[in-house]
Amino acid sequence: MTNLNTGDAVDAKEFYSTAEAAKILGVSHRTIQLWVESGTLQAWKTAGGHRRITSISVDRVMETRRQALASDRHDPKSAAPVQARQYKVVIADDDATLLRLYELEISGWGLPLQLIKASDGFDALLKIGEHHPDLLISDLSMPGMDGFRMVNSLRNNPKQRDLNIIIVSGLDRATISSLGLPAEIPVYAKPVPFSQLRAAVEKTLALA
Repeated sequence: MTNLNTGDAVDAKEFYSTAEAAKILGVSHRTIQLWVESGTLQAWKTAGGHRRITSISVDRVMETRRQALASDRHDPKSAAPVQARQYKVVIADDDATLLRLYELEISGWGLPLQLIKASDGFDALLKIGEHHPDLLISDLSMPGMDGFRMVNSLRNNPKQRDLNIIIVSGLDRATISSLGLPAEIPVYAKPVPFSQLRAAVEKTLALA
């Protein structure tokens, strides 16, 4: 994040403080911080160390959320024909705020994806058994059943061993390798690199 050297005087029409952006978008300060870290919101820091978020990026997030809400409310009986295939994606992470961020970002991709959220490895296994998804996107460090045990369970299950898996984790690669994650599973580092993740999802599900 780039520092501004113009002091703390900022045009309110061009930039918002963290508190202002949170109020406008109806989310917590923590969610705003996560969106800045992931690149969803573009931000600067003043010479005084205060974060300023561009109004353009705030407007973009508002529009994305508005479109997602409108889609959810749309009457399916009056809808135009949609793609025959909806790909189911289970997303597992114990951070509820990050799960909401996944939902916001992925809903703006315009891909035929149905998102199913899980709060830990055990919950993910239940959702996978219930929904039979095409892809799992998961963290590794989770309470209860972590991602390593979950992946091991899936790979030892004849019905689930071929499930596509993408890992997004804050652990370093050496630790991940030492704890036994199968080498063929792609791993991305947090904060979530959504542009790379989208490319990986499109490639994995042959949507590109």
